[in-house]
Amino acid sequence: MPAVGIVPTGGNGTEYAGRLTPYVLVTCMVAAMGGLIFGYDIGISGGVTTMPTFLRKFFPSVYERQQRNKSTNQYCQYDSETLTLFTSSLYLAALLSSLVASIVTRKLGRKLSMLFGGLLFFAGALINGFARAVWMLIVGRILLGFGIGFANQSVPLYLSEMAPYKYRGALNIGFQLSITVGILIANVLNYFFAKIKGGWGWRLSLGGAMVPAIIITVGSLVLPDTPNSMIERGQSTEAKEKLRQIRGVDNVDQEFDDLVAASEASKLVEHPWRNLLQRKYRPHLTVAILVPFFQQLTGINVIMFYAPVLFNTIGFKNDASLISAVITGTVNVIATLVSIYGVDKWGRRFLFLEGGAQMLICQVVVAACIGAKFGVDGNPGDLPKWYAIVVVLFICIYVAAFAWSWGPLGWLVPSEIFPLEIRSAAQSINVSVNMLFTFLIAQIFLTMLCHLKFGLFLFFAFFVLVMSAFVYLFLPETKNIPIEEMTLVWKSHWYWSRFVDDLDHPNGGLEMRKGNTKNV
Repeated sequence: MPAVGIVPTGGNGTEYAGRLTPYVLVTCMVAAMGGLIFGYDIGISGGVTTMPTFLRKFFPSVYERQQRNKSTNQYCQYDSETLTLFTSSLYLAALLSSLVASIVTRKLGRKLSMLFGGLLFFAGALINGFARAVWMLIVGRILLGFGIGFANQSVPLYLSEMAPYKYRGALNIGFQLSITVGILIANVLNYFFAKIKGGWGWRLSLGGAMVPAIIITVGSLVLPDTPNSMIERGQSTEAKEKLRQIRGVDNVDQEFDDLVAASEASKLVEHPWRNLLQRKYRPHLTVAILVPFFQQLTGINVIMFYAPVLFNTIGFKNDASLISAVITGTVNVIATLVSIYGVDKWGRRFLFLEGGAQMLICQVVVAACIGAKFGVDGNPGDLPKWYAIVVVLFICIYVAAFAWSWGPLGWLVPSEIFPLEIRSAAQSINVSVNMLFTFLIAQIFLTMLCHLKFGLFLFFAFFVLVMSAFVYLFLPETKNIPIEEMTLVWKSHWYWSRFVDDLDHPNGGLEMRKGNTKNV
């Protein structure tokens, strides 16, 4: 069975002293706001590229071609490599900056990395808001990407280290919640800014990114650093006092000793990047690569692409884009709240597998419906209203499944499984893979849609099946396991145990040495 065979006693993990204090709750809420910059950019970038005044100013050839070519082929009408490159260049910059952010996060702390992310994002938003030429847009996008790379590197780590282990999943998913809120806000703003007379609303859309940048910048200045990071940088006395403050109790000796032991082990590692290739870190590296890879192949992009077309057929006419953005965005936010409620009760594996099954069914149903009506020429003709309602319903069910499974867990699970000695480097791999495949999917998605047509839904459905099999067989449950004892789940896994043993991790799985384990 692909389940964890041994877990620490005391619930499912070591009973560290402490509780969820208001101080930690507020701290994690402020830190999670780092997701706003990522979410806002996702929502804004897609909206401004549909604004005629924006296209006419910066991409006149694309604008003229779209005006001339009133094709009825819904599959190919948005196929534009130039605009795609403009949108996806940000993810390439985020990939590169996440490698630098790894060093900053390890050497200077998590909150300083968040500060850099906020400042870089602010600079990019400022340049884009006042852009007068394409090169200014590109420079702005690169700076935005640098900011996202730093934020996505540091915020999930910060949340996983600051939160009490029993509430780590819920508090960490606050990052994904702020991403979904950012997307929803951006889509609504896009709609209203596009209606501004004079056609300069796109400047407000792009420049508005300064607001979430200010939030995370100011937040990083007032946030405390994590005890893990303070110990790692030699501030043990201050770290113990901070641990008492965030746990709300005086007796934090057991957790503090485990953090110090993990830090001492990490100091023996001179080259964390090179160490990632060692056999004992094979499970961590595999998850750090495959989870973000699979997250981008769930097909969320192709599903969201068709939403405005289908909402338009229901009768919303010119308000189709707003309605689709608000409905799917609201479903996204609500389903993320479901994940926050259930991730530490039902576990990561349950949400992964249930979400995968739900997405698979919806992909197949939507593929059949789109194929039946849109055919291979992409011309749906007159669609019955009941038909569009059924497809939109399945789209919402799909979005909900993604939002409580692969959406948040794609960030949560990789951020909580790494030992301290490789944590920053491994998280950088996680972010880099995520950004790389976000970039690649964004680059080829519209071309694939144009050629594969409704078959693209089945293409992503196949990968949903593969990723669900991977979770079932190879991803252990990490619910209620203290972050510094995560080695336990690898040692007791039916497959990964062959790569990990006590000699490899003398300080990992500290409780195992104390005999606090039991078979399940």
